[in-house]
Amino acid sequence: MRQYDVEFVGAGPGAADLLTVRATRMLGDADTVLFPGTYIDPAMLTLCSPRAELIDTQDLDLDAIVTTIVSSYRKGHRVIRLVSGDPSVYSAMSEQTRRLDRAGVPWRVTPGVPAYAAAAAGIGHELTVPRVAQSVVLTRMQRRSTEMPDTESLQSFAATGATLVLHLAITKVREIMQELEPYYGRDCPVAVVYRASQPEELILRGTVTDIADAVEAARLRQAAVIMVGHALMKQPNPDAGESFLYDVHRDRSVKTRGGQL
Repeated sequence: MRQYDVEFVGAGPGAADLLTVRATRMLGDADTVLFPGTYIDPAMLTLCSPRAELIDTQDLDLDAIVTTIVSSYRKGHRVIRLVSGDPSVYSAMSEQTRRLDRAGVPWRVTPGVPAYAAAAAGIGHELTVPRVAQSVVLTRMQRRSTEMPDTESLQSFAATGATLVLHLAITKVREIMQELEPYYGRDCPVAVVYRASQPEELILRGTVTDIADAVEAARLRQAAVIMVGHALMKQPNPDAGESFLYDVHRDRSVKTRGGQL
């Protein structure tokens, strides 16, 4: 067997220079590359071998995508299936790999920079702040998409007070803010990042009260991440603590709790 046959590769948030070194090497060696044209910077494709067949999947359904992968594999091609962000989140990888398993086609996965991480970097914020939020919830809203499980309502996540990161939800931002207001309050910070890390990147900052107006004025319809939570405050919260991991008194505290002092 070759080094790899079919590889699902995280394209990261879209910027060509945020691919991993491994992903860059694979693109240069691939014979067939399937890519999500809606989400990546076209400059990424310049990393592909001149001989590679490049296939934009934005207008293909899952069966057509997998048929192309299987056909290329059976021709002896090294096949790369680029997916936006990281394959572990909203990549439809599980549906594709099930079909590949049935077809007897081996595959592997190479991770990528997730879109939410690039969005957080764009606004210069950690999503977890001591005594404010120590959890991050990655979720989405249902519209013309896969049905959400009953146990995963937006309200149930909001009740935790965690930092919320919503994918595939930008067209419902006003409805989302109305649902979140009772839990986070009208003045809770919200950031929306469109095409994080790419040349067209746009960052909108506001609150639960006014972010929908900004999104609608910018006419954003896709490729945007919504982040909501008090950890996004521009100025440090005076009630926020500091990380215990880097506390100067940490060693003494650990020893005391362990009964050594």
